[in-house]
Amino acid sequence: MEPRITAITLGVRDRAASRRFYVDGLGWTPTLEVEGDVIFIQAGYGLLLCLWNVDDLSADAGESVGHGHNAPPISLGHNVATEREVYDILDAAVAAGAELVAPARQQPWGGASGYFADPDGFRWEIVYNPGLSFDGAGNAVFGTLEESTEEGPVEGTVEGTVEGTVQS
Repeated sequence: MEPRITAITLGVRDRAASRRFYVDGLGWTPTLEVEGDVIFIQAGYGLLLCLWNVDDLSADAGESVGHGHNAPPISLGHNVATEREVYDILDAAVAAGAELVAPARQQPWGGASGYFADPDGFRWEIVYNPGLSFDGAGNAVFGTLEESTEEGPVEGTVEGTVEGTVQS
């Protein structure tokens, strides 16, 4: 596993309030916003800040994610180039002492992901997203599955039927 972080997901209690803080308050610009679901903000070269409801993060990454005595409501994302790498890295992390908290699985948006917890309980999501790439300047580029898969044309966008606004 290369030493890099491509996404930091904050499990927020109130997505609308978090949007007001980061977007309206701090002036950060969403790269992709899926109404009622998630907001992606370019936070640096090849780095996305994701604002996601803490209950949704908990359902995806393991039931003990939350505020208080639970695991911190954050996941560190490590995007990879192939689905096979998701499985390989999860296996390597477990071999290194991590706890597998969500096994690799196909996702409804066309990719695959799984989670492990490091020795301190921080969740790492290992994710293959065929519709996400980073350009030469490190900016996130959200494309369609058809543009991104090696297996050939696939109908729909990364979010399928979920409506979102893509800015480049």
